[in-house]
Amino acid sequence: MIVFDVNVLLYAYTPTSPEHDPARKCIEALFSDDELVGLPWQTISAFIRILTDPRLPAVRRPAKEIVEIVESWMEQPNVRVLAPGERHWVIFREMLLEGQARGPMTTDAQLAALTIEAGGVLYTTDRDFSRFPGLRWKNPLI
Repeated sequence: MIVFDVNVLLYAYTPTSPEHDPARKCIEALFSDDELVGLPWQTISAFIRILTDPRLPAVRRPAKEIVEIVESWMEQPNVRVLAPGERHWVIFREMLLEGQARGPMTTDAQLAALTIEAGGVLYTTDRDFSRFPGLRWKNPLI
């Protein structure tokens, strides 16, 4: 299963981003493939929060448009929305302690835990994820 961090999705839907073309091609290919794609609720909510933020006029889009994009992802037969399961706290705790995650990094620790729990590979452009033991991750844009 491929699990998406929000950054890849943001690049794909921000035409002014230098990473736009490779990110767009990546998600179009994966959302139309047979391989399972995991979308954590935190990734979905971050995507909505950032692309509808009135303080970011260069990227802001109408909420209706963003909701339609998210719904189009969810309608794909290979997409699963990820939520914490029974093992989540044990894995999350390990990511926090072993990855020395503090403050904002705790969100990354939770995403790492969700990915591990799902048996997935995290697609992200954020190298900070290398700190989490046992997490398989990849930058799909390089």
